[in-house]
Amino acid sequence: MPHGESWFSFFGYEGLAAWVHQTFGPTWLGHASPGVQHVFGAGFVLFVLACVGALAMARVRTTERALVPDDRLTIATFVELFVSAVYEMMADMMGRKAAKFFLPLIGTCAFVIFFSNVLGLVPGFLPPTDNLNTTFAMAMVIFFATHVFGVKEHGLPYFKHFLGPYLPLAPLMLPIELISHVARPVTLAVRLMANMTADHLVLTIFLGLVPFLVPLPMYAMGCIVVTVQTLVFCLLSTVYISMAIAHEGH
Repeated sequence: MPHGESWFSFFGYEGLAAWVHQTFGPTWLGHASPGVQHVFGAGFVLFVLACVGALAMARVRTTERALVPDDRLTIATFVELFVSAVYEMMADMMGRKAAKFFLPLIGTCAFVIFFSNVLGLVPGFLPPTDNLNTTFAMAMVIFFATHVFGVKEHGLPYFKHFLGPYLPLAPLMLPIELISHVARPVTLAVRLMANMTADHLVLTIFLGLVPFLVPLPMYAMGCIVVTVQTLVFCLLSTVYISMAIAHEGH
């Protein structure tokens, strides 16, 4: 397929792309028309996740089926293992009580990022996470959640940590802390976008050159990248939130 195109191009892509271009005009970055492939991809991922969630919920609604594990890997088993892995990672960093509270937020990010990344491994599809609009939107959710729950936990004294441990150092520490916090969503978004773009580009090149057998090592590397980038985003998000709600640092 041409660069920037996917199977979604056959489902009203041109009409939506024309409407976006007429409505929003060229973007400030590159002065090009904003693409909408990531919108189709994100919508498809959300649809798949809704189906997966419905199948998993059908199992846990029945107590007998929920207590007895399946003897093979099913969708419900995969969801349980995935959620358990995310929860244990969070519990090790912020404690089980906080991990249970923030699991819906971090767990949702994990599912969306993982399935979006996996979509890029399917020939003819583009991962939504190779677009800065997608990754930056998720990073901003984490950014606002960090400070909202920080204020909720500590009140207005939460902002004291921006001034540093000693008041005379406040003029120096304030700009450093502000830059540090503003850089967090930027690094979260750019890191995920850049890695997924590079991974998808390499895989596409090898598939185009030699479509049989040779791309298999690239697929293996792609599976690792998909998992690692999901882990890194969720790990850093958990770190940021746990630092904001921790009492020791305040």
